[in-house]
Amino acid sequence: MSAHPADRHDTIRVHGARENNLRDVSVDLPKRRLTVFTGVSGSGKSSLVFGTIAAESQRMINETFSTFVQGFMPALGRPDVDVLDGLTTAIIVDQQRMGGDVRSTVGTATDANALLRILFSRLAEPHVGGPQAFSFNVASVSAKGAMTVAKGAGQKKVVADWSRTGGMCPRCEGRGTVDDLDLSELYDASTSINDGAIKVPGYSMDGWYGRIYNGCGFFSCDKPVGEFTQEELDAFLYAEPVRIKVDGINVTYEGLVPKVRKSMLSKDVDALQPHVRAFVERLATFTTCPDCDGTRLAEGARNARIGGVSIADACRMQVTDLLDWVRGLDEPSVAPLLENLRGVLEAFVEIGLGYLSLERPAGTLSGGEAQRVKMVRHLGSALTDTTYVFDEPTTGLHPHDVTRMNDLLLRLRDKGNTVLVVEHKPEVFAVADHVVDLGPGAGSAGGTVCYEGSFEGLRASGTVTGRHVDDRAQLKAAVRTPTGFLPVRGASTNNLRDVSVDLPLGVLLVLTGVAGSGKSSLVRGSVSGLDGVVTVDQSPIRGSRRSNPATYTGLLEPVRKAFAKANGVKPALFSANSEGACPTCNGAGVVYTDLAVMAGVATTCEDCEGRRFQASVLELRLAGRNIAEVLAMPVEEAVEFFAAGPSRVPAAHTVLARLADVGLGYLTLGQPLTTLSGGERQRLKLALHTGTTGGVLVLDEPTTGLHLADVAHLLALLDRLVDAGTSVLVVEHHQAVMAHADWIVDLGPGAGHDGGTVVFEGTPADLVAARATLTGEHLARYVGAADAAPVRAGGRRRSPARTGGR
Repeated sequence: MSAHPADRHDTIRVHGARENNLRDVSVDLPKRRLTVFTGVSGSGKSSLVFGTIAAESQRMINETFSTFVQGFMPALGRPDVDVLDGLTTAIIVDQQRMGGDVRSTVGTATDANALLRILFSRLAEPHVGGPQAFSFNVASVSAKGAMTVAKGAGQKKVVADWSRTGGMCPRCEGRGTVDDLDLSELYDASTSINDGAIKVPGYSMDGWYGRIYNGCGFFSCDKPVGEFTQEELDAFLYAEPVRIKVDGINVTYEGLVPKVRKSMLSKDVDALQPHVRAFVERLATFTTCPDCDGTRLAEGARNARIGGVSIADACRMQVTDLLDWVRGLDEPSVAPLLENLRGVLEAFVEIGLGYLSLERPAGTLSGGEAQRVKMVRHLGSALTDTTYVFDEPTTGLHPHDVTRMNDLLLRLRDKGNTVLVVEHKPEVFAVADHVVDLGPGAGSAGGTVCYEGSFEGLRASGTVTGRHVDDRAQLKAAVRTPTGFLPVRGASTNNLRDVSVDLPLGVLLVLTGVAGSGKSSLVRGSVSGLDGVVTVDQSPIRGSRRSNPATYTGLLEPVRKAFAKANGVKPALFSANSEGACPTCNGAGVVYTDLAVMAGVATTCEDCEGRRFQASVLELRLAGRNIAEVLAMPVEEAVEFFAAGPSRVPAAHTVLARLADVGLGYLTLGQPLTTLSGGERQRLKLALHTGTTGGVLVLDEPTTGLHLADVAHLLALLDRLVDAGTSVLVVEHHQAVMAHADWIVDLGPGAGHDGGTVVFEGTPADLVAARATLTGEHLARYVGAADAAPVRAGGRRRSPARTGGR
């Protein structure tokens, strides 16, 4: 019997993909299978998976919406590819940090809070209202008045009352914290508004702010604020929003304090730009709301209980404990609801996030945790024949948890879905049905398919990945002797249980443990912020799409001066943000067109052809290259260009050498920072600190996004930093980094309230010999220590009883 025509569509065909550095890539990917994409950093994996396959799937779905709806959606251009068919709906589960709003929590980001609110509205005593009565995003409101109702041929006035019971704490407005403002940081009382009395970042009297303040008529902008009457000061600081007319245009005037609260204080402080964050930290002192004790909830919601447990208590529980409580509820009237809630909470545990609480602010999650929280939504989904796209889902996972993640990926596949994963860990390659290896190099040296097939075939393929897939770092024959110690005493941040430990200085120290064991809590609560400590993490680098590695590192400044000197002109001509910018696109390289009811489009500027500079500037050269050609260079090429000859620029060469050292040789100097991954951002920050000596350098999983072949280069860089006098503390799960360490501090034994203690401290060899912790077991397996030796005196297994002091 011949196959049904519909059953022939079993592959996703990609032919002639040229997005970014892809060079006419053609692959046929099996549907309803797990396909892993690997290759050195910058080889084109993300360009193929995210920039081509997922982007086209999302673009085609967006086109099914009305033009009105499309106007509210991001504009997606068609990827540069000849043939792309066999696509299904793509769901992207990436590592983008979640929400900058302080009201966004783990519970609100999933279905858990919504289900809990319904549960409490049905069963809690005393009864306070519907689900919104338990929501800290809904305020209680009431209204009373007359309204006109059309009745028959006439109208009738009726008096009506209306009220809504919300769960928002009125004191903190659902934020859980209140702020005390230092008004001297808002304005300078000795200066007039027109002379710059307002000290809020971005408030300039040259633009609309100046026109509004001068046109409002509530006070004189030429009089020092300190001379305002009480009425004028109240209007300046606390006025409620009111419509006024300025220069014939209707605008809203609002007091400075409520305006700053809405625009800055209502957002997650860590999500703000650095200069704004510094201002907010000077302006406001945040304390736990005294009315709701940080629960964000109104009194009625806090007092309504199910068996003595309020919704605030439930959200504060660790998910594993909350799951046990929900399993203990036997209420036939809400049986389907309890079943759904149990399913969501079980998904948290399965995915390795059982240590979280639902009240945890979403903005505090790491990139790996955020990705796994997003996965919770999809594990119980009824969708099939969908394409799931993952970006390094094992990021932030202890080796113990990688097997669990593999099982989840296989579960999604076995439901009839296509699973595409960008990954560097061989443990994930091993469970894949299909492996695509891109390379052979990075940037312009990559963009081709080097291998396509099974994992065993990859091992024998001879590609860069194939040659390194079985690499294993060896334990050091000799470890460094500490030059001192950084004492930590009584650490109790988050789940830490009165931890006291001496962190050795002058060595490569690795802090490890299962996800949620307390590593980040120890670093953030007791190490970061101390004098001489520099923390380099994976948080986003603030900047616009005009920002790039050349501007961020300060590299462009000496380059512009070299161009100016060689051509006898001003350095400003070689800035796309200044005098040298193309007048048509203002140095952006693209022209944005607003299509009103439809999504806007960005097209390459026809005048500068995307090179961002005026034609006259592009005629000026340094050693035969113009400024646009220099910005298009990858770091590795630029290192040689600025090393010697007429293009020699020592200051630029020094920065470029550091970028190459941290494994970013494939980045082009002009690549927008907004396109960098978390690992690339961290290594870019690390490059700025590799020239300094002394102090303590804290790194948060620097192997994120690194290919197997690049890990050895990173370890060599860390050795050079330590040898130069810098104490390096690395929070890491990669066994190669553990094996290379001089000293290891292992936290655990579990996650959440099952962790928070130091379970081992000593050398890697001692950890392997003891095998007393999960980390020790996996490290022993990694280095091939088949027979464990007895514990030597150099290292010691820590019991929870010893964490109070040494």
